[in-house]
Amino acid sequence: MSEAKRLAGEKAIEYVEDGSIVGVGTGSTVAFFIDALARIRHRIAGAVSSSEQSTVRLRGHGIEVLELNDTGPLPLYVDGADECDPAKCLIKGGGAALTREKIIAQACAKFVCIIDPAKRVDVLGKFPLPVEVIPMARSLVARELVQLTGGQPVWRQGVTTDNGNWVLDIHGLQIRDPAAMETAINQVPGVVSVGLFAQRRADIVIVGGEPPQVL
Repeated sequence: MSEAKRLAGEKAIEYVEDGSIVGVGTGSTVAFFIDALARIRHRIAGAVSSSEQSTVRLRGHGIEVLELNDTGPLPLYVDGADECDPAKCLIKGGGAALTREKIIAQACAKFVCIIDPAKRVDVLGKFPLPVEVIPMARSLVARELVQLTGGQPVWRQGVTTDNGNWVLDIHGLQIRDPAAMETAINQVPGVVSVGLFAQRRADIVIVGGEPPQVL
């Protein structure tokens, strides 16, 4: 499967514009994109990173990492996903970087999602849905999520996000209206962000393979 991830990551390089600042996500597939980006680093002005993990990898390749507050809108954001449905709605946050990923996705003109074939699903929800929460609100949010979704929230113990928050993973879902569920969960006090990318879904999905498939 790592070969499929590599092929997807390298295909995404075709969307990088010369002289641009590139939004970069997080995860194992994105790591291949970062490695490919390093080969054309002289053609770009830098990157905005969604996680400390990606920042370390980018800087290790000599790519300047910039703050989103200083760059303004971005032409391109490249990130992976834990699940992708036929409408290009996503579940993200397996790496606990969902809030920063969502912020950068909102700031970009084109969101390219890179996945291996196993991430394609007909209905989102088999992968537990991550929700980033303020620590003091963990139990409150969990109770609200049970009522709201019918799923079972589980605290991802031992994980603290780059923002200093905690993550609840909701198990047992079949998400047939991702945009509506995203809106509803975002209204719960104590929720920072939910790992549904439906309001701002992917514009392009690249599925790794020989050759890669562009959706």
